[in-house]
Amino acid sequence: MATAAAASAAELEADPKAGPEAEGEEDEAKADGARRKVFTRAVATATYKSMGPAWDQHQQREEGVSESDEDEEFAMASSAESSPGDDEWEYDEEEEKTQLEIERLEEQLSINVYDYNCHLDLIRLLRLEGELTKLRGARQKMSEIFPLTEELWLEWLHDEISMAGDSRDREHVYDLFERAVKDYICPNIWLEYGQYSVGGIGQKGGLEKVRSVFERALSSVGLHMTKGLAIWEAYREFENAIVEAARLEKVHSLFRRQLAIPLYDMEATFAEYEEWSEDPVPESVIQSYHKALQQLEKYKPYEEALLEAETPRLAEYQAYIDFEMKIGDPARIQLIFERALVENCLVPDLWIRYSQYLDRQLKVKDLVLSVHSRAVRNCPWTVALWSRYLLALERHGVDHQVISVTFEKALSAGFIQATDYVEIWQAYLDYLRRRVDFKQDSSKELEELRSAFARALEYLQQEVEERFNESGDPSCMIMQNWARIEARLCNNMQKARELWDSIMTKGNAKYANMWLEYYSLERAHGDTQHCRKALHRAVQCTSDYPEHVCEVLLTMERTEGTLEDWDIAVQKTETRLARVNEQRIKAAEKEATLAQQEEEKAELRKKARAEKKAQRKKKTRGADKRKADEDNENEWGDEDEERPSKRRKLENSVPAAAEAPEAPDLAAETGLFGKSASADDTPASKQKERAAAPKKDVPKVPHDSSKDSVTVFVSNLPYSMAEPDEKLRPLFEACGEVAEVRPIFSNRGDFRGYCYVEFKEEQAALQALRLDRRDVGGRPMFVSPCVDKSKNPDFKVFRYSTALEKHKLFISGLPFSCTKEELEEICQAHGTVKDIRLVTNRAGKPKGLAYVEYENESQASQAVMKMDGMTIKENVIKVAISNPPQRKVPEKPEARKGPGGPTAPRQTYGARGKGRTQLSMLPRALHRPSATGAQAENGPASKPAATASEVTEAPKMSNADFAKLLLRK
Repeated sequence: MATAAAASAAELEADPKAGPEAEGEEDEAKADGARRKVFTRAVATATYKSMGPAWDQHQQREEGVSESDEDEEFAMASSAESSPGDDEWEYDEEEEKTQLEIERLEEQLSINVYDYNCHLDLIRLLRLEGELTKLRGARQKMSEIFPLTEELWLEWLHDEISMAGDSRDREHVYDLFERAVKDYICPNIWLEYGQYSVGGIGQKGGLEKVRSVFERALSSVGLHMTKGLAIWEAYREFENAIVEAARLEKVHSLFRRQLAIPLYDMEATFAEYEEWSEDPVPESVIQSYHKALQQLEKYKPYEEALLEAETPRLAEYQAYIDFEMKIGDPARIQLIFERALVENCLVPDLWIRYSQYLDRQLKVKDLVLSVHSRAVRNCPWTVALWSRYLLALERHGVDHQVISVTFEKALSAGFIQATDYVEIWQAYLDYLRRRVDFKQDSSKELEELRSAFARALEYLQQEVEERFNESGDPSCMIMQNWARIEARLCNNMQKARELWDSIMTKGNAKYANMWLEYYSLERAHGDTQHCRKALHRAVQCTSDYPEHVCEVLLTMERTEGTLEDWDIAVQKTETRLARVNEQRIKAAEKEATLAQQEEEKAELRKKARAEKKAQRKKKTRGADKRKADEDNENEWGDEDEERPSKRRKLENSVPAAAEAPEAPDLAAETGLFGKSASADDTPASKQKERAAAPKKDVPKVPHDSSKDSVTVFVSNLPYSMAEPDEKLRPLFEACGEVAEVRPIFSNRGDFRGYCYVEFKEEQAALQALRLDRRDVGGRPMFVSPCVDKSKNPDFKVFRYSTALEKHKLFISGLPFSCTKEELEEICQAHGTVKDIRLVTNRAGKPKGLAYVEYENESQASQAVMKMDGMTIKENVIKVAISNPPQRKVPEKPEARKGPGGPTAPRQTYGARGKGRTQLSMLPRALHRPSATGAQAENGPASKPAATASEVTEAPKMSNADFAKLLLRK
């Protein structure tokens, strides 16, 4: 039935356009669209029928549709030219849109053939339109570039099976099956292959073909513990259905082979064998069965871990692979690698590990090269896979033409970094160098090697530098290797010197190591005259380590040079070193001047801020100064205002001490991170009202550090949040049972913007960390582990990676009004977006930055090329691969040294840090003038400077002495 439906559809496709030519092109287009609609229905009908039992369910769902409706549809198709209706006009418009979309996708693929999603969209549209020829071409083109998934292959195979009418079409389907089973290990495709081959058993050699397919299927997936059982059972059912005298022995053999392999549901298979067999089960089979059961128990933990985990289950597969590697069964190791790659085909490290195992252990040519080929098709952006592929091709003696074609494919793979192109060129040049017989003065291989070196330099200078704004080879490693080959293997020092001159003109003349490399080459394969010339140039040009170059020159002249050569070398080195020292002194002075200017600017800014604060305080100060002093009595240490006199302090000290509440626990007030919460940014009038308001009786609960594992620290909350306990508890109860929410309040009962949330279980606390950056009251809420920084000073909380992430983009220059949904809509045009993060400040305001995570590196690289420089809401954005710069580690005090030696130690402050007022607690009468004198410009100072301890040290005095000084007018 499926074949008949397919044949009828093919006839419809082959018929000439209905209607006379006088009707016009418009009527022909309408009729052609109607025929395509009928053709699409025929393909769908044949596909459903090829699905077997699923076709019956489809028929049951379609019982409500009468045959008259079906006939009416065909009649409408046949009369499409004479009676166009409203529905057909709507269909024409939709078809026109689809055709335009198809043309757009085809044009995009002509620009970038590695756009995976574009291939999928084109195949989907062509299948809906019923464009059989174009559909085959699109699938063929995609399969040549990318390995197809199991779903894509099954869809393609079902379409072709439904259209197969004769033996020629059947052979075409067989070829498709052979290609399908090579991409990934797919038990369902093997099962479909075996069942389809059974349909051709009546042809010549049909029985042998079926058995061959099933045997290959067993070799490929027969060891699959969860899905291999279906292949065994299908093979046995086929053998049981054959009426032959020898079939019984064949079925016996299949049962015995299956029972010797650890598979799920082995007990049922053994019971079936006992029931089927007329004779008792042999003892050897029983022993193999029990041994397989024991092996099954060892494998079960790993299989159960895979069943419980979520796709792609990479960690579980890695553990399974390690287990199989310890056992060492090559067939099972290969199987578990293949199973892992089905779900992790875009993980380059997994392909590298698999290919490395095959290269070093199995060394089977067809298997090794097949895996390398699949690896570069799955991850074409990974240069390491291409390099390994070239080595494998050379190792197994593949023809030179094939290796050259593979290298050209690697160049067009679209690497992400400029250095990747240097690496692939270096791998190919190494291969060409190994082909050359350097005993001959000239050969075809040598000329090919030289032309490849020249092409590599031109390619890096033009293609790579134009794309990445760098050649990827700043040290000219390719040119250095070419020079070494010319000097050491070809005895052509003239060419080597020309190459080194080119290297030096590309900005490398200032590096001492480059000159010393050239000098070493001249020492080994050149002459003393060129060595001396090279070192003299190095002395004049080197700027990083000139002392080293000067030392090498003097050493050479000491051992080989004449007195005249020695004098010239000494004169040049002394002159050069003197000039270098002078330049270094000037640079140090310039740096010190810049640092002093920065300090002066900072001091001016500090004074300006202090003056502004003082002016604001004068304006807010009321007529009743005494009342204002009383209102600000508890806060005078926190504001930059004039300190009250000592006499007033002494008079008010006793009442203030009596009225002050008991100081709260430091951990409960400032938190375990060693920082107090920031004060509210409220106007001075509100601060005055708050100061006059009565204090709230807020209980102070000390923090229990023994419960840090079940506690999270929540900060950056709005200060205006009323009842933080009631508002935050429902939010965190979604993570687990909450034992307590402890918001932190000030002495006046004002919420300080942070709190502690204690859970019953540790797992709930870990789950709560996912709420980090959740918007609460218009601000991003920070959720971090509860860690005592006094015990763990190096603890940092930053949830995002600071290393290179090739699948993630960094976007800058975004308009502040750009939303996450708008950015996602733009980015989805270039691949599958997994996550988008808009960077905000502590107040939740956007900073115009974003991180976009794609499914793989290839999509990210395509997005960079398409989106960089794009305009969004009149803003030109910049897009790059995410590679945050390394944070600078704070310099330790003892490591800080100035040009003339170590500087004075930085002033240390108390436990509460540097105070705002910076008022000295020493009475002015006890201050002594500093003994530090400025050093004379052309000589030392008259006497050494006093140390800081000598300046600030005062003689010990009694309390009576202090009282006299304080009361002195």
